[in-house]
Amino acid sequence: MTDAPKRTPLYDLHVALGGKMVDFAGWEMPVQYPMGIMGEHKQCREKAALFDVSHMGQVILRGDNVGEKLEAICPQAYATLKEGKARYGFFTNEDGGIMDDLIVSNAGDHYFVVVNAALRHQDIPHMKAHLDGVEVTEIFDRALVAVQGPAAENVVGDLCPAAREMKFMETIVADIDGVECRLSRLGYTGEDGYEISIPYADAERITKLFLAHDDCEPAGLGARDSLRLEAGLCLYGNDIDQSTSPIEASLAWAIQKRRKEEGGFPGADRIQKELADGAAKKLVGIKPSGRAPARQHVEIQCAEGNTIGEITSGCFGPTVGGPVAMGYVAAPHGKAGEQVKLIIRGKAHDAEIVALPFVTQNYKR
Repeated sequence: MTDAPKRTPLYDLHVALGGKMVDFAGWEMPVQYPMGIMGEHKQCREKAALFDVSHMGQVILRGDNVGEKLEAICPQAYATLKEGKARYGFFTNEDGGIMDDLIVSNAGDHYFVVVNAALRHQDIPHMKAHLDGVEVTEIFDRALVAVQGPAAENVVGDLCPAAREMKFMETIVADIDGVECRLSRLGYTGEDGYEISIPYADAERITKLFLAHDDCEPAGLGARDSLRLEAGLCLYGNDIDQSTSPIEASLAWAIQKRRKEEGGFPGADRIQKELADGAAKKLVGIKPSGRAPARQHVEIQCAEGNTIGEITSGCFGPTVGGPVAMGYVAAPHGKAGEQVKLIIRGKAHDAEIVALPFVTQNYKR
């Protein structure tokens, strides 16, 4: 018997707002609201959208030299992460594959980590097993909401003036309507915005305050996927997995110079070799010429008709006005401008390899 999907603190609110609920990573989550995926996507690009991301794992790490100890299981430079700063990273396995991607914040007396919902059962034991002398605590008493879009600063800042002063990848604890919340200026849409960790008991009330702003509407998983794909952001399980290296996934930017040089993390041999010599395949943006979207596992062929890779994510990109996709192609290929064929339901469709992202990222640096 499978377990019934869990519900976030905002479940009743989603239903009241007309959210269409689906099972996602073991959670009942809204895939869309009456506005529809296209409308929610546009809302986020032009004003502000609010997403419930309470299904993500929120973890607190306490102990001595937490950042240093994280470097033994991540290729990122967490020992030098300044207080009040957040950094994107990932766990790597012994083969140099990506076990999961995550956001790590230095919160002063502890580190705050957000991991993917579907992988919390792997990630938390992994940290407990490898972070010697560090107390690893998953917190279940807080919601997590993301307010994203060019109006996000006003939506959040009207309730929490300190939010206006934050820059991209900064994190603070601040008061929102009498409640102590953790705000991090980051997100998964390519737009400016915040992820806000709110005590469970206050989550619905504070979420309603955000939604009361004229420029803020709720958005679901459907828009979240099209937004992140246009922004060239990887989805774990689609674009990155246990066999994919960060270099193949075009994530070398997320490994700081010191770590690239010194290694000392799982899979460092493969990752350093690929940094020096190049990887066998690489993740690229792909723009189909027609209107047919290219979904996961669609075959990519070169102009001569040979198979060179496959699509990992694809959908209609509302901001782009046509289908967008990402996929892996063999290393000799992958230059922007290269013409390729996508084999969709047995028929070849023209497409072009393009530089990621498809839309300009609008982070407040």
